[in-house]
Amino acid sequence: MKIVRTKYLPLRGFSAMNFLGILFVHPGVYLSQELINHERIHTAQLLEMGIIGFYIWYSVEWLVRLVQRGSAYRRLSMEREAYENQRDLDYLKHRKHFAWRKYL
Repeated sequence: MKIVRTKYLPLRGFSAMNFLGILFVHPGVYLSQELINHERIHTAQLLEMGIIGFYIWYSVEWLVRLVQRGSAYRRLSMEREAYENQRDLDYLKHRKHFAWRKYL
């Protein structure tokens, strides 16, 4: 995974952002193994859904979650999969395709 440190991305409030498999990180942010694993999980999701499919699903689900209680971002199925499994550094070795669906 290519890592780009920039003060412009990600948006304020986030430490890192995976866009097209490239990890954008604010300068000074510590890249823990868990954070890198979280972003690699997103890359696996991106590859299995295709670029357009991933971003359409992510955006539509985010819009749906906006009208529900709680953080729309934290309730996204893809984020839930990544957060729940980021500490398992071997997760991608045994992850099933479309595993994020169980978090819907």
